[in-house]
Amino acid sequence: MSKAQTRKPVYRKVWFWLVLLLLAYTLAGFFLLPWWLQRFVPEQLEQRMGWQAQVEEIRTNPFSMNLDIRALTADDADGEKVIGFDRLFVDLGFWKLFTGVVGLQAIALEEPFIRLDLLNDYSVNFARDWNEANPAATEPEPAEDDTSEPPKLYFQQITVNGGELLFRDFSKEEPADFRISPLDLTLNDLATWQREGSQSNYYLLAALGSQTIEWEGDLSINPLYSKGFLRVANVDHATLKHFLKPYLPYELRGGNVTVSTGYELSVAEQLHLTTSDGLLELEELALALDEDQKDAALTNGRLAVDQIGFSLTGRRADIGTITVDALDLSLARSAEGEIDLLVPLQQGSKDETDTDASETGNEGFLWSIAEVELSNSRVQWRDRQPETPADITVEDLALTLGGISHKLEDPVRYRLQGTLAKGGSLGLEGQATLQPFTLEAGVTGSGVQLAPFEPYILEAANLNVRSGQLAVDGNLDLDGQKEPLTGTFSGTAEVSALDLTLPDSDEPLLGWQTLRLAPLEYNVHPARLEIGTITLSQPAVNVVRGGDGLHNVERIIQEIGAPAESEAETRKEDSEGEPDFIFRIEQLLLEDGKVSYTDRTLDPSFTTRFDELKGTVTGISNIAPQQGKVSLRGRVDGVSDVNFEGTLGTLGTDDVSQLSLDMKNASLPNLSPYFGRYLGYGVDSGKLNVDMTYEIAGSRIDATNMIVMDRLELGQPVESEEAVGAPVKLGLALLRDRKGVIELDVPISGNLDDPDFSVGKVVMRAFVNILAKAAASPFSVLGSVAELAGLSGEELSQVNFLAGQVALAEGEQAKLDALADALAERPALLLNIRGVVAPEADGLALLKQRLEEQNGGGLSDEAWEQARQEYLAGDRSLPPEALGNLASARGVWLRKQMLEDYGVASKQLFLLDPVRNAMADDQGRVAVEFALDAR
Repeated sequence: MSKAQTRKPVYRKVWFWLVLLLLAYTLAGFFLLPWWLQRFVPEQLEQRMGWQAQVEEIRTNPFSMNLDIRALTADDADGEKVIGFDRLFVDLGFWKLFTGVVGLQAIALEEPFIRLDLLNDYSVNFARDWNEANPAATEPEPAEDDTSEPPKLYFQQITVNGGELLFRDFSKEEPADFRISPLDLTLNDLATWQREGSQSNYYLLAALGSQTIEWEGDLSINPLYSKGFLRVANVDHATLKHFLKPYLPYELRGGNVTVSTGYELSVAEQLHLTTSDGLLELEELALALDEDQKDAALTNGRLAVDQIGFSLTGRRADIGTITVDALDLSLARSAEGEIDLLVPLQQGSKDETDTDASETGNEGFLWSIAEVELSNSRVQWRDRQPETPADITVEDLALTLGGISHKLEDPVRYRLQGTLAKGGSLGLEGQATLQPFTLEAGVTGSGVQLAPFEPYILEAANLNVRSGQLAVDGNLDLDGQKEPLTGTFSGTAEVSALDLTLPDSDEPLLGWQTLRLAPLEYNVHPARLEIGTITLSQPAVNVVRGGDGLHNVERIIQEIGAPAESEAETRKEDSEGEPDFIFRIEQLLLEDGKVSYTDRTLDPSFTTRFDELKGTVTGISNIAPQQGKVSLRGRVDGVSDVNFEGTLGTLGTDDVSQLSLDMKNASLPNLSPYFGRYLGYGVDSGKLNVDMTYEIAGSRIDATNMIVMDRLELGQPVESEEAVGAPVKLGLALLRDRKGVIELDVPISGNLDDPDFSVGKVVMRAFVNILAKAAASPFSVLGSVAELAGLSGEELSQVNFLAGQVALAEGEQAKLDALADALAERPALLLNIRGVVAPEADGLALLKQRLEEQNGGGLSDEAWEQARQEYLAGDRSLPPEALGNLASARGVWLRKQMLEDYGVASKQLFLLDPVRNAMADDQGRVAVEFALDAR
């Protein structure tokens, strides 16, 4: 038997240990490690975070170097799920470990869930749970001085599929939940060290309902570099409202936003960021001032901003076209003058007014906007500052702006058009510069209804606008390069179909068919207005004097008080040089005008009308030298002609204006209410001719008024406390000639600045005074006739008889001649003759005549003296009828003389009861007095 071969034990074999090691590695990798991880992970989550975690299954493959974790969930201390996923798969790149790189071939996370809470102290739930599970050490550990480079990590692919992020915000007054799902991410070829020519690429998709985030591009970690595309789409107003509420001073009620841009980011020696092809879209925006406002103050259909580019290092931002469609803006101004939409912004800016411009970091920033387009828009303006609120709406608003940039001195083209909701259209087109401010604009407007602007008209004048349309066409140029602002407007303007009333009246006040100004030029500074021709067609003015004596036109101007001192300074400045406002009108053309006047202080009311007014006024200006002309004509009450002519001096100066008014065949019965008030009688018939000449220098007026009344006949008596207390009919009869014509020359003068001065009132008072004077001293009116006979008017009031005789004294016959002529010239006059006897003078004369007849014609002086003494003593008397017969005989004789010798009509002569107790004059003559009267 051979010698037995000696064998080594198996456990001393290398292969045994290799197999054993492989077996242990296999058992540990497949069984021990998953078992340990399944316990270790929950324990660590509980120790480090205070979470209760569960893992359904963990698998590892020690040969393929991968890890597979299934169904992990973790709840926080409140029992709410905080994280979880269906599967986490990690594939480790084994061979890269030999190159010093920790490489992961793949990381795949499926159906992950993360709950992220933003707490009221602005911390997050993860930090809170960490801090609670890991209390801070009493002594901080010394910081390690680690200057080594970070480990090299390589991720070939990272994917997240079907993820869900629940974000809960408790930092606001109203908590909000945002559930982002799905959350998908793909990241390829990512390394933490710099590689030449190699970059990773990524794609991220996250959704919150219809709201999505898409992010894709290339990424390098060291140095940090990324280039790609980012798009945030359909972010709704609820999401925006939650995050913007602390910063947005309005109530966001609607809208969704989409933002996309290409970008390039790098961090090396400095931060470099550029964006390109950016797009911002804002649709269905709705903003209200606050929660209580019923309707939104601002809405829009769509706002789009394209071609957005930004360069951080270049300090430049560029925008392509800003397009706004269907903007609806509602603005309201309060009684205090605050615009509601701006109030929140103004309040927010108060804290920023002290910010130093040098600290804003905007110096040298470059920007540009290629174009702005606004269309199909509307602006509502509600103004509560005027006493009467204003509501104006501009519809179909369209605005186009050309290129705008940081070069504020470059001109910007623009075009603005819109229509007013209540009628009319407006347009502006031209160019402007922002700094310094200049504006060139072609202005057009047609059919603009004036009624909506009535509240602003009421601020300056008490006028209601029933109707009226404005049309304008011209060019506006403004220049703000120097103070004050200068500029001009040149073009034409027209106001048509105007109808104005007082606010508390339905009666028409002022209106016209057409008022056209062409050409029109206005200069801003110094203020100057020049108009070539004003054509006024079919104007109608209705002047009414109310029962309070105030004219309606006086109520047009608002009572705006000005300090007397400032008014005095203004007058001083005006007197020293040119007025602050200069105007010049070459000519005014009047076509078919009407002016009506009603005086309701009278009963019945007085009404007259001037119509068919036409003519021209040329050379109207307040700058000397200026010589204008007036030529107007028309009709009064449809029956009489009126002409107004003359020359105009420079208005507002002491230049003389000479004007004349000629009116023929006006109807006197129309003036009956005035005659009734001032004379106590109405007017039954008659015509009126007026020839007035005015000379006006400054506020001083001097005028002559030739008034001719033909066949004026008074009507019924009228009760009036203001009627003159004089025999009016007598006065008229004295003034009226044999043809029934009354001619009066009434000069007047006064100050037009005196509120109590009125030409018509002065003329009427002068006429009444003339009548009263004539009636009070009628024979003085006959002075012109008496003067022909060498007599005075008062001398015609009586004739002297010789004592005891029916015979005129010497020279008295001339009085009868003059009186007869006066009666012939004034057939309406009545002459009352009253016989007179003086008992002493006439008695002695009759006694002497009787004694001479008894004595045969002779009577001695002694006998007459004795008889005279006896008569005076009452011892001698005459027959009782002797004196009475003498008085009657004198009256009858005078009537007969006037009737037969002078041809005076018998209807003008009346005998009155004789006077029997008259006195003789120093010459012994007895005067018979006449009295004038009228029918």
